Parts: sequence; structure tokens; C-alpha cells
Amino acid sequence: MTSPTNKLGLGSGQFGLDQQVGPRGRPRDAEAREILAIAARSGLTFLEVGRHPSAAEITLGQVMPKPQPFRLTVTTVRPDRGPDLVETEIRAQLARLGVSQVDAILAPSATDLFSTHGAEMWERLRRLKGEGLCKKIGVSVYASDDPVGLSRRFKPDVVQAPASLLDQRLLIDGTLAELAGMGVEVHLRSIFLNGLLFLPPDRAPNHLKAAAGRISRARRLIAEGRSDPLQAALGFALSRPEASSVLVGVASAAEMSAVIAAASSPPPDLDWDEMALDDPTALDPAAWAAA
Repeated sequence: MTSPTNKLGLGSGQFGLDQQVGPRGRPRDAEAREILAIAARSGLTFLEVGRHPSAAEITLGQVMPKPQPFRLTVTTVRPDRGPDLVETEIRAQLARLGVSQVDAILAPSATDLFSTHGAEMWERLRRLKGEGLCKKIGVSVYASDDPVGLSRRFKPDVVQAPASLLDQRLLIDGTLAELAGMGVEVHLRSIFLNGLLFLPPDRAPNHLKAAAGRISRARRLIAEGRSDPLQAALGFALSRPEASSVLVGVASAAEMSAVIAAASSPPPDLDWDEMALDDPTALDPAAWAAA
């Protein structure tokens, strides 16, 4: 039987490699090294490298286990200064990470694909794939981006999309199933919805108060099912047949160990449908940013 952790992927965005110290005052490079070692020992296969300062990317390359066990995904810079800069930055990033190729290169967003230089950027990514710099190219999307229509036009190998126990929009409307049926590799992100499921309702930000009742209900259902929010969120995401990878972010080795333990437990028998939010403010990242 395949281990659930084989579907689990790790994002480096919360490693904080541009900071000097992390949890318990540990150096960030030591913390990142331990996070990655735990991930490798536990059978995680995907590592998404977020945008970091150059020095932090060099550090990340140095602390990754050897031989490098992960399928790496990187994201391009925005294409507003043309495809040559996009290619230059990709090649420089790979050099800083100490790798000659990655599994996937993603365009930053659907908006970037449809921008003035978006088509040129996409064609350049196709060329880099042909040259063997990556095996796949793709794009990161939001629910409002019409991921199916975008995929019909650009034919990405990979689409990274938000979906979680609380945000089930792309599952309910069949978008992710349709993408998978088209042969697109679906990577789920934001499975903790900015930690919203972990916040007690009385500590939810003011702009999310309207969703507090639904969140409280979800937490109660999870507790009644003898589970906890971390196990439920992971169990839901990892159980989705549409997804080939489920991405999580952690800031410490302790958090990495907790995620592995929760993901390795049998998914709780819960009524997932009863936990989906329908509040647009709670589910819209733009609304979070503007609040």
C-alpha cells in the first residue's frame, strides 16, 4: 500500500532562510536542514522552492539532503520585463540551488500568462522544457481564474490550485476532476487556508467574523469525530483523487514531524461536505490582503 506521505509535498516559503534565527533561537539553516531531513526520511517526494533572496537559495541548496531526493518545483519571476530575464533568473536560481534541472517550472499566475509578455514567457518555458531544464511546465491559479479554460488554451503539464477542507469550490464544481481528466497534474496548495481552521472563532480577524459560525461548526464536527484540525485538513486533502500532490508549509522541524504524524494516520471519518465555507471574503485571498 502506498504511504500517504508519498503524495505530500513541502513548500520552502516558511523556512525563513532570510532570517538569522528561528524557533528556540536556532539558526535558520540548521532548522531547514532538519526539516528537509525529516521530509526525506518520511518519503516526501515534492519540494516547492518559493521565491527567496539569492543568499537564501544558496543556503537551501547547501542544506538539502545528498543525493537530492525531491522532485523540485520552482516559480518564475513575473514576465513584465520580457522572457530573456525570465530565463536568466530561472537558470540563476537553479545554479544557486546546485541543480541542473527541476521537475517543474511554474508561471506565477494566470494574470501573468495573460499579460503583455505572458505568451512569450510561456513559449520560453516550453523551449526550456524541450532543452531538458525541466520535465514539466505549469501555472499557479486561483479559483476565479477559470483553470479549465486556461488549461485548454495553454495546455500546462501542472496546475497548482487552492483547495482545502474549508475551501472546496474547485472540487464541488468539478474543476479539479476535469483538469485531472485532461491529464493535468494537480498540486493542491493552501490546504490550511492561512491557518483559519486552527484559529478559535473568537480570534478570527474582523473581516472573517461572518465565517466564524461555520468555522466553529467545522471544528466541532472534527472534535466529535475524534480528530483534530491538522489531521482533518491533511486527511481531506490527501484523500482527494484529483490531486497528485498536496503541498504544506512548515516553519520548524517540530511542525514537520507533526505534519508527518498527522498525514500517516488514517483519514478521519468525517462529513467533509458540512465543513465547506461559502463566505466569499473568507475564501478570497485578495480580500485577506486588503483587510
